[in-house]
Amino acid sequence: MKTTPFTEKHIALGAKMAEFAGFNMPISYSGINDEHAAVRNNAGVFDVSHMGEFVIKGPHALDLIQRLTTNDAAKLTNGKAQYSCMPNENGGIVDDLLVYCIEQNNAYMLVVNAGNIDKDWNWIMQHNHQRAEMHNISEKTALLAVQGPNATKILQNLTEMDLLNLGYYTFVKGTFAGVENVLISATGYTGAGGVEIYFEDKDDNADIIWDSIFKAGAEKGIKPIGLGARDTLRLEMGFCLYGNDIDDNTSPIEAGLGWITKFTKDFTSRPLFESQKNNGVFKKLVGFEMIEKGIARHDYEIVDQANQTIGRVTSGTQSPSLGKAIGMGYIENTHAVIGTEIFIKVRNNSLKAKVVKIPFE
Repeated sequence: MKTTPFTEKHIALGAKMAEFAGFNMPISYSGINDEHAAVRNNAGVFDVSHMGEFVIKGPHALDLIQRLTTNDAAKLTNGKAQYSCMPNENGGIVDDLLVYCIEQNNAYMLVVNAGNIDKDWNWIMQHNHQRAEMHNISEKTALLAVQGPNATKILQNLTEMDLLNLGYYTFVKGTFAGVENVLISATGYTGAGGVEIYFEDKDDNADIIWDSIFKAGAEKGIKPIGLGARDTLRLEMGFCLYGNDIDDNTSPIEAGLGWITKFTKDFTSRPLFESQKNNGVFKKLVGFEMIEKGIARHDYEIVDQANQTIGRVTSGTQSPSLGKAIGMGYIENTHAVIGTEIFIKVRNNSLKAKVVKIPFE
């Protein structure tokens, strides 16, 4: 298994470790519910150094990104970022990603999912006909997500960059905890606010930044957080997880990602997505909450009152914040109206649930 610059710290802190996307990652420290609450109410630190980062530069960089992603990267100015996805030629999704504008029209950073690094790199290379300059900096880039309502208050004393007033999906670059060339963005996967911190994994940078964050947050009770709570936090917000809620066979229109699918430019599978938007889709990703006791898990069958299969669960959990079982899944469009009663097959029992709006509340 691969490691991150923080693997030994996780082990020393007694984290429960497991393989994720080929990396030895912390799943939990003090327990998922406790860590989840820490992020929702205070602040927590996630090691997400397993994510992939690509830099695309030169006069053809923007054109390449525009042709391969659904969102409109031409709208990005220096210091802005956007959520997007790369569709394949069959109307599915190669990956979802973040696009950072380092220098407008000339330099961008793409942040991709850990399990898709090689797949995404090869896909982009395959379509780089104008030979934009490409650099895979994944292995030398460390990434910490410090999330929660008190995150920037804790971090502000470590830098002269203005983190307290950093706009959503914007970023700054400068010195942080004495380390130069650190990129800090107001992004994250929790819906709890906070930032993500990118820096080069060289010298003692990882130790310095990790130790400085926990020293600065000691009095405020900052905690290390594992991937278990990361999953419950993102699910409460209705954020898609690649490989569960979106994949090579789901379209952004089906997944409720029409808002990042802009038909003001040409990109892979645009005609298909435009048809789906105009004519509707057969299946749709929806949120649901359990009415009867039980937890829906990935790939559980969804049926109607007549016990006819109408879809599949993609993600499900017991929500720590809401105190109820929630989930997402693709179901036939005729059953996707909010308030519709559906049933989840849990160990041969059909348990009642209902379609609800996302984010969950």
